[in-house]
Amino acid sequence: MNAITTKDGTQIYYKDWGAGQPIVFSHGWPLSSDAFEDQMFYLASRGYRCIAHDRRGHGRSSQPWTGNDMDSYADDLAELVQQLELKDAVHVGHSTGGGEVSRYIARHGTKRVAKVVLIASVPPLMLKTPTNPGGLPISVFDGLRSSVVSDRSQFWKELSIPFYGYNRPGAKVSEGVREAFWMQGMMAGFPAAYFCIKAFSETDQTEDLRKIDVPTLVIQGDDDQIVPVADAGVLQAKLVSGATLKVYEGAPHGLCTTHKDRVNDDLLTFLRS
Repeated sequence: MNAITTKDGTQIYYKDWGAGQPIVFSHGWPLSSDAFEDQMFYLASRGYRCIAHDRRGHGRSSQPWTGNDMDSYADDLAELVQQLELKDAVHVGHSTGGGEVSRYIARHGTKRVAKVVLIASVPPLMLKTPTNPGGLPISVFDGLRSSVVSDRSQFWKELSIPFYGYNRPGAKVSEGVREAFWMQGMMAGFPAAYFCIKAFSETDQTEDLRKIDVPTLVIQGDDDQIVPVADAGVLQAKLVSGATLKVYEGAPHGLCTTHKDRVNDDLLTFLRS
């Protein structure tokens, strides 16, 4: 099994497919690197080296009690990049993974980074505050924590519905996709499932986005029921100098699965540009 060991002894599992320019994928909560397999297979088949890790506490990585915060996630990513000696890498982050990528660049710079793709990502800030009136109230995230504590197995089953937009009229529901979401969620350790909520909702990443100084593509659906596009993708495109914004009409939060063909095409076009 491919894994690195971080400075604090955490083992980080990763997949490494193909050869060529490295594309590094950072997944969302409560998932794992499995969530990016459609993109990885597509791009690895077209001459790219695709690497995706399971964030600490998630998937097949260690489940430490500590380090379930954006700084630690970013530093784990930096250690992965350094130990694999990656250069000229393109970093792709979905949801919480977009926060991880943004914080990685803010803390470690873009010396090893060629491009960035933020997909339905959480920055700049999900929580509603006096300076972020468009955010979601703390009660929303308290509700997530309560659901994780009370019955996270049932919660993952229920969360898969809005995550993939399966509650919309005419939606074609895949029970297989829902089961895959549940399985990945159950692989996440209880501490990570709980503590990561604070990390993705309360970390102000406004300044992180301003520090991204490489070509950046922002992708998000306008029917994202998890991370509202007006306070995520739209703001990201304004805060990252020169960023390109692509809004998918009717697409949900889990668009890497529901709209994988379009996402794959847009990624390849951006990589080749």
